[in-house]
Amino acid sequence: MLTAPILRADIARLVPHQGAMCLLDRAVLWDGSRIVCETERHRDPAHPLCRDGLLPAVCGVEFALQAMALHGALTSGAPQPVGFVSSLRDLALDADRLDDVPGPLRIEATALVAEAAGFIYRFEISAGDRALIGGQAAIILRRAE
Repeated sequence: MLTAPILRADIARLVPHQGAMCLLDRAVLWDGSRIVCETERHRDPAHPLCRDGLLPAVCGVEFALQAMALHGALTSGAPQPVGFVSSLRDLALDADRLDDVPGPLRIEATALVAEAAGFIYRFEISAGDRALIGGQAAIILRRAE
């Protein structure tokens, strides 16, 4: 479905995360059930999730959550509302930190359930051939007021 990469400025218009917290550089592929994004922001020493100069691997979950939000926006044709993580399952961390990972991170999220009130995705974050983080997240979307 994607004919050209979706870049950070367009991503920021579609997800609730703004400024330095918009963590994705580009979406390189998406269709009705999955999205693949890339970022090099994990190596930024001023990354908003860094602590004492390190970006713990668990913070990679936020990259995946933003890919899910972007996918929701693209498939619905409207900016994604704020969502809340209701569960994380099968979380596997095969790295201690992300700031020392060379090259771009590849974030892939596949929708298992997508409804108006929320969604469930499987996700994987990798760098090259190395799997770094994987799991499943359920998100509940804020109701319109």
